[in-house]
Amino acid sequence: MKLRKLLGAALLASSMLAAGAAQAKSLVYCSEGSPENFTPAMNTTGTTFDAARPVYNRLVQFKPGTTEVEPALAESWTVSEDGKTLTFKLRKGVKFHSGVNGFTPTRDMNAEDVIWSFERQWKADHPFAKVSGGAYDYFNDMSMPDLLESIAKGEDDLTVVMTLKKPNAPIVANLAMDFATIHSAEYAKFLQDKGAPEEFDQIPVGTGSFQFVAYQKDAVIRFKAFAEGWAGKPPVDDLVYAITPDATARYAKLKANECQVMAYPNPADLAEMKQNPDINVLEQAGLNIGYWALNAQKPPFDKVEVRRALAMAVDRDAIISEVYQGAGQKAKNPIPPTMWSYDESTEDIPYDPAKAKEMLKAAGVEGLKTDIWWMPVQRPYNPNAKRMAEMIQADLAKVGIESTLVSYEWGEYRKRMQAAEHQTGMLGWTGDNGDPDNFLAVLLGCNAEGKPNGNNIPKWCNAEFQEVINKAAEISDQAERTKLYKRAQEIVAAEVPWVNIAHSTVFEPIRKSVQNYKVSPLGAHEFHQVDVTE
Repeated sequence: MKLRKLLGAALLASSMLAAGAAQAKSLVYCSEGSPENFTPAMNTTGTTFDAARPVYNRLVQFKPGTTEVEPALAESWTVSEDGKTLTFKLRKGVKFHSGVNGFTPTRDMNAEDVIWSFERQWKADHPFAKVSGGAYDYFNDMSMPDLLESIAKGEDDLTVVMTLKKPNAPIVANLAMDFATIHSAEYAKFLQDKGAPEEFDQIPVGTGSFQFVAYQKDAVIRFKAFAEGWAGKPPVDDLVYAITPDATARYAKLKANECQVMAYPNPADLAEMKQNPDINVLEQAGLNIGYWALNAQKPPFDKVEVRRALAMAVDRDAIISEVYQGAGQKAKNPIPPTMWSYDESTEDIPYDPAKAKEMLKAAGVEGLKTDIWWMPVQRPYNPNAKRMAEMIQADLAKVGIESTLVSYEWGEYRKRMQAAEHQTGMLGWTGDNGDPDNFLAVLLGCNAEGKPNGNNIPKWCNAEFQEVINKAAEISDQAERTKLYKRAQEIVAAEVPWVNIAHSTVFEPIRKSVQNYKVSPLGAHEFHQVDVTE
């Protein structure tokens, strides 16, 4: 209740400030949902990452609109010849924000903050390890606990040395991902002394181009420009996320200029949007995959012949036509065709309900009842999960399978799927760094104990697959890595842990008054470089 009052007071204050600053330049983004919190390391959803991105930075970052890594909080870095030691030189004079809860920083960012941020996810005895639940799926699914030997201060306060147990080809790109966000250790100590450590994940303090002002769940997030930011003051003064779950309502706000950028349009609205003289529709091939997962820990989905039969039962061409409105490509591999190492030779599973019925009968499966979980939010890889679920339900009925549709609030949905409560369910992925490891290892990999990663929604583990992707991550030769990743795709095609649905085209409508906005191949919505001309 105390935290709610604090956020509410901040929201009121921000509204008064906005009213008194008529000349301030504002940008409103119509987002699709509420964040689970504001600490990227504790989450895996783009909705939550987007909400935190204005506030934070990482050691390195992706150049806007690309998968090219560039310096951020680290102005430079070197990698040892054996690939196991990374030395980061931090920028001098990087300022942290003040907090709406009374925090005022007394020093600049240094190595202590970097070490604190990684050790929170890594060390069980870290003072904030268990705060807000203490789940760090990305850190674990990227195999960071198995990879890290140490993170320590180097020769001075602006040097960080990261030592690995083995070489890891994608490590620098991985450190540009949201889970590697750098926090203020001083802010954590302030909240610990105050007796309110939970505020750390709800009232964010970072080094980013925008400073957090207020958040009202399911309504609005407000940020203001941080003039002292290391990258300089952003072009706009106020950044507002207008949380609008319904795509039709988002479009109405965009047309009325109540927001200038909107997330995830309805495919059926795209033709009209492209005719609107005030709107630009940006588009590019998505670095993504939408899938229907079959929980291999729950019979009969532990049998590959049953999983293959269900894949044959689904009319994916119809789904592409109706759900994606043609703005998608039927998927046959777990990685998108725009990614290096994509295996063109993979033979796709055909739509053949008669054959599916035969296979189910041969496997001894009759009178099967199952669930189909569908996402309550629109995602770039699945614009209408409920409709897709209804279509799959109808297809399953044709082969004698009775199914029930299930959904939950987005955060709850994610948690329950990661806990393997589902029999079958929909999810997907937009790449984080342009490396195949980010799809294959994160989504289908298992830990050293042979247990599925948190993001492994099919809960499928295969020893050969794991050996192949582990080897690929340890070598730097891209041609050799490509051979290994193609073998990994062959294993997935044979085992069918999920039904590949589609790789979508990503569309982002913006007002023509918006300048310098870049569509991210990684699904990020970023505004530090964006300007508005009206």
